[in-house]
Amino acid sequence: MDNRLYAVRGAVCCENTCESILAQVPQMYRELLEKNAILEDNIVSVMFTVTTDLTALNPATALRKAGFAKSVALFAAAEPCIANSLPHVIRVLVTYYGSKTPVPVYLNGAEALRPDLDTVAFSGSGR
Repeated sequence: MDNRLYAVRGAVCCENTCESILAQVPQMYRELLEKNAILEDNIVSVMFTVTTDLTALNPATALRKAGFAKSVALFAAAEPCIANSLPHVIRVLVTYYGSKTPVPVYLNGAEALRPDLDTVAFSGSGR
């Protein structure tokens, strides 16, 4: 099958500490790559959004410090502040060339963001 352009979503809940973000963001990214058989050479870009209560570290910095995405365009933005939204969330959108339907990854309590999806597709512990 030929490769085509896909985008896959993911999210993870983190504490507002450098240590938490440094651990959780690379874990989410690794799982996205593994579950979707994505090679970093096939990634076009990675876009993060961060809830306003997470100020300790940029998720793009966490990813780079973990040795990932060295030649990938990374971007981070603030998530809109919406009443009653799940706090402490980093969301990601990975755009890549691949050959199969994307499987999202929601970890560490972020599974609550998509109760409409089959939780068998997700991994990670609850918060």
